[in-house]
Amino acid sequence: MRFKIGFIFFCCMSTFVYGQNHIQYADSIRVSSAIPELSYAVISGDKILEINTLGLHSIDLKDVATLNDRFHIGSNTKAMTAFIIAKYVEKGKLKWNTQFFDLFPDFKKTAKPEYYDITLEKLLSHQARIQPFQGENDPAVPDFKGNPREKRNQFGRFILTLDPVEINSAHTYVYSNAGYTLATMMLEKATGKSWEQLIDHVFNKDLKLDVKLSWPENQIAKDTWGHSFENNKLVPVPSNTDYHLDYTEPAGDINIKLTDYIKFIQLNIKGLQGQDNYLKASTYHFVHKGIESYSLGWFNSYENNQDFSTHSGTAGTYYTIAAIDRKKFIGYIIFTNSFNEATVNGVRMLMRKLKKDYGS
Repeated sequence: MRFKIGFIFFCCMSTFVYGQNHIQYADSIRVSSAIPELSYAVISGDKILEINTLGLHSIDLKDVATLNDRFHIGSNTKAMTAFIIAKYVEKGKLKWNTQFFDLFPDFKKTAKPEYYDITLEKLLSHQARIQPFQGENDPAVPDFKGNPREKRNQFGRFILTLDPVEINSAHTYVYSNAGYTLATMMLEKATGKSWEQLIDHVFNKDLKLDVKLSWPENQIAKDTWGHSFENNKLVPVPSNTDYHLDYTEPAGDINIKLTDYIKFIQLNIKGLQGQDNYLKASTYHFVHKGIESYSLGWFNSYENNQDFSTHSGTAGTYYTIAAIDRKKFIGYIIFTNSFNEATVNGVRMLMRKLKKDYGS
């Protein structure tokens, strides 16, 4: 018994010392990288091992960062969209190998033949050869009309008329925001509900997370301001800025509090540990590891004999990253409210430090 008490005390003291060191280290990175606000957490499936938030809501405000602050998570939305789809696969509404044109046969008339065999799984793992639509050198898109779901359908029909991207042995997938629009269209068709309705149903009603769309509200409420990088300086971006993702919202347009995002990552950690929760453990295993390189909403990363699910996200004003150590079952999350090279480099330095200290 004496050994057990001593061991527990040692573990608690180690975590406390790590936490103190990491606060100083993280804040030094935040300052040197000119990141207005930086929040991070290290978690297990059922515990928060460390959590901190540092800095200010904006370079132009004196509002101090809090754990109630919301961050736009960009492409980390993909894992959440894939999570919803996985739930409806479990319910039998879809199968991973369901073909797109089985649900949208009329789209085949104008689509390129190379797309005829695309499936839900291929779309979510970026193997469907869909044009990327990542904001740079994108084809011109018509101005579609209607509600978000109607616009997505029009956009989907349009992108299937475009030439497919080549995949070869060196590049087994082509990262595509538009591919997630097509996968979401399949979900909407199978359920009769829009992506926006399903986000609310799954994350807010079922899981009791406070998930919202687009940028955090910083005009009416005191909250984080994203910062773009213009003329070599950070520029605060108000939430009422005219901003939209051009019909690829399911690939990157959620905002959330760190404390709620932690709960989502913990579900994934528990699932990878073999525990059924909102999804079955077998589903989590397939979502994370079912497909090499990029699975369903997660990159597969192998570092120094370690095994990670990882993803980062930005829409140009926030930068977030999440990683799950699939051997030690530890999650690492970093949220920031700026995006430029200095932000990315600073976040990577902090992530390496956290992984080294908790993963060794």
